[in-house]
Amino acid sequence: MTIRAASDRSLLLSFGDDISVEAHRQVVRLTRALEGARGIVNLHPAFTSVLIDFDPRRHTHERIAELARERFERFTATEVHAGRAVEIPVRYDGPDLHDVATHAGLTPERVVEIFAAAEFEVWFVGFSTCFPYLGGLPAELATPRLPAPRKQVPAGSVAIGGAQAGVYPLPSPGGWRIVGSTELRLFDPASEPPGVLRMGDRVRFLPV
Repeated sequence: MTIRAASDRSLLLSFGDDISVEAHRQVVRLTRALEGARGIVNLHPAFTSVLIDFDPRRHTHERIAELARERFERFTATEVHAGRAVEIPVRYDGPDLHDVATHAGLTPERVVEIFAAAEFEVWFVGFSTCFPYLGGLPAELATPRLPAPRKQVPAGSVAIGGAQAGVYPLPSPGGWRIVGSTELRLFDPASEPPGVLRMGDRVRFLPV
């Protein structure tokens, strides 16, 4: 774990540059260890790092770094609980399904079979409100993003972006390849928490 100042009120703790399951596990471990810690305003987990925001009027970079190291060492890997199992119903009718199939050298039907059989894991939530970045995409389905992003992607769009999958919780611009859609609302501002998916959850996309 490397630690460096990101601003006058934040630290960036990193586990390398390579996106991997091991790096993700360390990010989950650190995030869980620091949740609820006094002196920390917010936590921003990503693929291989966690950004820690703190109140600089009360704490120094050195103190927060010490707290992070202590908590991380005490919080063993066995304490990182597995996330919930979440099933998302999907209509595999996306405008890019045939392009994904062509890139993979498969039929659209086979793409759906492989995608629906996979178990994904929420690596972190970001980009836009409650957008989940999902690891676990079968390698044969990895597809480059669109050359030019769409100006508007409908809420509920299930998509592939490179070696990852994701679901657009709200209408927004986006360049991922849309393979299907779900009517499940992934973001509800009236709920607590407002997002359906959380880091560490395991996800399956069931055909309907």
